[in-house]
Amino acid sequence: MSDTYRTPGATGDDEAAGRPFEASDDGVRPRRYLLTMFPYPSGDLHMGHAEVFAITDVVARYWRAKGFDVLNPVGWDSFGLPAENAAIRRGEHPAVFTSANIATQAASIRRYGVSFDWSRRLHTHEPEYYRWTQWLFARLHERGLAYRAAAEVNWCPTDRTVLANEQVVDGACERCGTAVVARTLTQWFLRITAYADRLLDDMSLLEAGWPAHVLTMQRNWIGRQDGPDGTTYRLHDWLVSRQRYWGAPIPVVHCPRCGEVVVPDDQLPVELPHLEGDQLVPGDVSPLAGAHDWVRTTCPRCGGPAERDTDTLDTFVDSSWYFLRYLSPGYDGGPFRPEDAARWMPAALYVGGVEHATMHLLYARFVTKVLYDMGLVPSPEPYARLMNQGQVVNQGRAMSKSLGNGVELAAELDRHGVDAVRLAMLFSGPPEDDVDWADVSPGAMRKFLARVLRLASFQGSVTPDGSAVSLRRAVHRTVHDVDGLVEAGRFNVAVARLMELVGAARRAASGGGVDAGTYGEAVEAVAVLLSLFAPHTAQALWEGLGRTTPVAAQPWPVVDPALLVTTEVEAVVQVDGKVRDRLRVPTDVTAADLELAALARPAAARAVGGRVVRCVVVRPPRLVNVVLS
Repeated sequence: MSDTYRTPGATGDDEAAGRPFEASDDGVRPRRYLLTMFPYPSGDLHMGHAEVFAITDVVARYWRAKGFDVLNPVGWDSFGLPAENAAIRRGEHPAVFTSANIATQAASIRRYGVSFDWSRRLHTHEPEYYRWTQWLFARLHERGLAYRAAAEVNWCPTDRTVLANEQVVDGACERCGTAVVARTLTQWFLRITAYADRLLDDMSLLEAGWPAHVLTMQRNWIGRQDGPDGTTYRLHDWLVSRQRYWGAPIPVVHCPRCGEVVVPDDQLPVELPHLEGDQLVPGDVSPLAGAHDWVRTTCPRCGGPAERDTDTLDTFVDSSWYFLRYLSPGYDGGPFRPEDAARWMPAALYVGGVEHATMHLLYARFVTKVLYDMGLVPSPEPYARLMNQGQVVNQGRAMSKSLGNGVELAAELDRHGVDAVRLAMLFSGPPEDDVDWADVSPGAMRKFLARVLRLASFQGSVTPDGSAVSLRRAVHRTVHDVDGLVEAGRFNVAVARLMELVGAARRAASGGGVDAGTYGEAVEAVAVLLSLFAPHTAQALWEGLGRTTPVAAQPWPVVDPALLVTTEVEAVVQVDGKVRDRLRVPTDVTAADLELAALARPAAARAVGGRVVRCVVVRPPRLVNVVLS
């Protein structure tokens, strides 16, 4: 991978993960931290990934072109039930299954052309990562925010583990759909209720950057009400114990003399023992309970015999802080450097699904507030701006192999090409809307991109006419418009404006009235703007112009404000609704003058021939339609 995508200061090759590095930048350029919800490695990438990665990559490339130092890291949420259940079904060890899927997904992401900084790559199942998840648990415990108690809990009979309230949807496990049952168990909880008021009150910091409906969902979930017990809440403490193997071991030993003792920091990580085959199958207790040699240990306080806690932490604990580890990969003095957090936090933009509104997003806000109280992060909120992408469905229903409407991303890339799929995703509608793949047309995008590449074959005439000025105005207006549209997240409209510019350049070239310099400026602008959306085609176009530097490294084109003042527009001339010609007219042209100019065009006259004109519909300054009898 080119260093184009490396955040300044990161070291090592593009596959490096966990290597120490110095401060990320010298402070010359402004910084923006861009974050994508990291994927589960339970299979290859799907169309939902295609959408969220395309959206994020547009923003990353746009910010770089605008002169920002952009932190855009990648990693995997690699502990948890989905990967573990799939591995057990296949008779594989979760670590083997997970690592293979990560390799598959990483290759697909590279093929998809996403400009991640791979030097900061992380996997939550690796001891180098979950050492710091355990460290976080210890800090919560010493602050009275982690405790163990007997309580009635939600039990999933299929996954054979307890579930947090947030993981139960309409009385069923949100993972497998099995109806949950109530059981009384002694479990570990995180005291998120201690931060309920701040989770509500600090939403005032998010109102400018988060979708209103997400904040409403969190307000309703917390459910603060004033009554006669004072204030009451719907929110319960976060249940984090899981009776499963594939997770970070809870760093606690149970000593007959000392009681519950948190493992000291210098003895972390408490690593998972290696279990195989039937040892991995969950029962009424965690599979770790059967690892007797691992369970038996000594108390770190008194040195006497003790036993390890055999539950593992819910994977949402891993993902409640991962965005901070990206800041300091390989750092051994803590989960992250506070000075790195001061440079980059809060994240400027977080992109992911709205289904995490009352789980991951709420948990991450809670953990960030605890770290803020500890003086480790500069803001009580982790993400300044949140963008939720819609769901990708097919034929009106969620994609499923059993329904026969599944769509494989790899197959679509093979069929249409990477850029056509990316562009089709982005052009399909606003990011927050659901996308029905049956209505998406990557084939049309492939044809458009082929037309784009042909722009490099024309170098302009030497006898310019008025179309040169018109083309320059179109270039500068498009650059200006796309700038604002991308900043606002209106990627589909930005693509439409770029298509209009390509059309203007093609017409100018075919008319033979534009000079090489003006035409070259237009095609260069097309390449730079297109590189946000379709980077492979943009690079090919750039090279077709004889350029040797990467188009992704080009700065955003400079706009001449004088060319944004619109004095002329393009009017379309139709005969019986079919476009026959186009002409430039003043913006204040009268209906009578526009009609005369249109009817005087040879193309319109040929289309009319000797037939009778019934009427002429004029909509100044954009349209003339000659209706024949």
